[in-house]
Amino acid sequence: MGRKLCVSVCSLNQWSLDFQGNYVRILDSIRQAKLFQSQYRSGPELEICGYSCDDYFYESDTYLHSWQVLTRLLLETTTNNIICDIGMPVIHRNLAYNCRVIILNGKILFIRPKQVLCDEGNYKERRWFSPWTKDRQIEEYQLPRFVQEHIKQQTCPIGDAILQTNDTQIGFESADELLSPKSCHVNLYLDGCELISNSSSKHFRLRKTLIDDINKATEKCGGVYLLSNMRGCDGDRLYFDGITVISSNGQLIQHGSQFSLQECEVRSAIIDLEDIRSYRLSKRSYQSQGTNSDAYPRIRVEFSLSAQHDVFIPVSPPMEWKSVTKEEEIALGPACWLWDYLRRSQANGFFLALSGGVDSTSVACIVFSMCYLVFMEIERQGTNQSNDVLRDLRRIVNDINYRPRSPQELCSKLLVTCFMQHSNNNSELSKTHATNLSSEIGSGL
Repeated sequence: MGRKLCVSVCSLNQWSLDFQGNYVRILDSIRQAKLFQSQYRSGPELEICGYSCDDYFYESDTYLHSWQVLTRLLLETTTNNIICDIGMPVIHRNLAYNCRVIILNGKILFIRPKQVLCDEGNYKERRWFSPWTKDRQIEEYQLPRFVQEHIKQQTCPIGDAILQTNDTQIGFESADELLSPKSCHVNLYLDGCELISNSSSKHFRLRKTLIDDINKATEKCGGVYLLSNMRGCDGDRLYFDGITVISSNGQLIQHGSQFSLQECEVRSAIIDLEDIRSYRLSKRSYQSQGTNSDAYPRIRVEFSLSAQHDVFIPVSPPMEWKSVTKEEEIALGPACWLWDYLRRSQANGFFLALSGGVDSTSVACIVFSMCYLVFMEIERQGTNQSNDVLRDLRRIVNDINYRPRSPQELCSKLLVTCFMQHSNNNSELSKTHATNLSSEIGSGL
């Protein structure tokens, strides 16, 4: 029949300027997507170089090394027979853009620059990048010479366009373009897009996810929305929560973990294009507004996302998002950030002066929360040879055979606490509180 297809979204724990490590994790995510028989893989924003490179985006080496990593991916047989959406920075006409590079079978199909840059709160993207302001226009991009030599391709389109395969049409948004007043996805859906892929680096904010916004977008117009997201601290003071989302016709059909220590998490879903088309036929507002929409340029590719014989392939059912409490968010978000920074900084643990007051007690509890997450992830992965968390922990404690038996035992290895005995603000009661807490979490005093 050719109407059911499998798509994958990824959450990757990338690190700024760790080009080799980022390459390995990207390649691993593509392998996992292909294990699900997926024909389309979307990755996080700026996944090749890392999101938080800051003023290293002024350095030409950052762009050079990004192209070198992309060239390695293009030459890998793993990337064959699957459309891969890769996030990286690109210089075009001496302007720096935050881009998505779409590749297939060793060729670059299309480069899509970000149109709406994040410039409020913790974000300063306009400091390093220019927005693509040429709505519904594409230009010719001259590939770097060494890329041309390796993949035998001189140019590719760059700009604002739709990718058209043999069986469907795919549009693109990046990060907060979903939330902007003039969101791209509305015009893309009205011009016939059935899938929209969003590459994001959304940091953790208390009681805030994009799931409701994405469900509303697909409910309003019909279609599928894919959100891939960064995970971890990326070397900065923010924690990217790693939530990936696949929504279809207003319903959540797949999502990733919010607080996880996995370096590479891939979530896949099977969708039925006929469900999208039937949904849109029943939306009369879509029908009337779609006839007046301006057309996007099409990047045509001879490739099909759907299988030819797919009658008996079951589609992914709707599911519910089970959010944790705000207290759990406060405990888990900073704990994930601490683990990332501990293992990447090559440190051996933390030192904390316990006063028995609220501030130091809160910090100690967050460190213990980190130990609990690490212990549970090691137990979940078991004796798996690719147990990344256990390998990192053994390096931190300098014991190749170590395996924790409880979170408290692990906390005794990673947290050293002391009581400030001679401070005028300390009393016997505060010392009792500090002693009881250190005993509970296993840190010692």
